[in-house]
Amino acid sequence: MFIETEGTPNPATLKFLPGRDVMGSAGTADFATAEAAARSPLAARLFALPGVARVFLGNDFITVTQTDEADWRSLRPQVLGAIMDHYISGAPVLEGLGEDGLDEDFDPADGEIVEQIKELLDSRVRPAVAGDGGDIVFRGFRDGIVRLHLQGACSGCPSSRATLKHGVENMLRHYVPEVVAVEQVEA
Repeated sequence: MFIETEGTPNPATLKFLPGRDVMGSAGTADFATAEAAARSPLAARLFALPGVARVFLGNDFITVTQTDEADWRSLRPQVLGAIMDHYISGAPVLEGLGEDGLDEDFDPADGEIVEQIKELLDSRVRPAVAGDGGDIVFRGFRDGIVRLHLQGACSGCPSSRATLKHGVENMLRHYVPEVVAVEQVEA
């Protein structure tokens, strides 16, 4: 098994491409702690490595964020080994695939606007963000403000605020006049 490794805009995060589906069409999963990763044998295996701070599972990639004390020179080979061991074991990537259980907050009267926002995010933003090892998830729309949650390499990335304000916000405001601002929210 050959696993490609790519850098991301976040220097603390690397993207690992195992050459096969990780989450596939099931969406994405973001784990900020080892406790949160309990339902994912793959993420739990990665969190067992000293120096792993966060794990994000995309459709065909895995991003791993290291702690401030870790060094990629020693952590990278361990992560590669853990990913390989996981796939050899035949264990599922995630047990109980399904929704993350987080609600979207918007007025049902704004349903058409929300669908426009989601379509733009899915077609124009998420593919680019996935290319950098992350994801962006719609969480709400109230009073013209779109609330988005950044996952994977995007979470904690130094350029994420600029991406949200100058990229995503400007694009949404251009196509959806009802949008006045974009805010980042945690989970």
